[in-house]
Amino acid sequence: MAEEPITIKFTRDQALVLSDWLYQAMHQSDVLNDLLKKDRAVWSPIYTISGALETTLAELFMPDYDERLKTARQRLMVEMYGSDEEAETGETAS
Repeated sequence: MAEEPITIKFTRDQALVLSDWLYQAMHQSDVLNDLLKKDRAVWSPIYTISGALETTLAELFMPDYDERLKTARQRLMVEMYGSDEEAETGETAS
């Protein structure tokens, strides 16, 4: 049986933030390395996701990348938590 590809859709903000996180985890820390030593097969989908993000996001190569990433993070936090205040603390209103 041939494997059918799975499509995952991200908003641009989600893709930008995930791309940065994957880069940090893969190249600048041992976060993933420690986890992936136990299951090396996981590298295949991680490289696929990372590669797809890198070839899709022109923002990664723009001079104002850091500001774009910061703004994307803020929008996602507000979306998740409902306000700038809650986004900063990571807490939701009761």
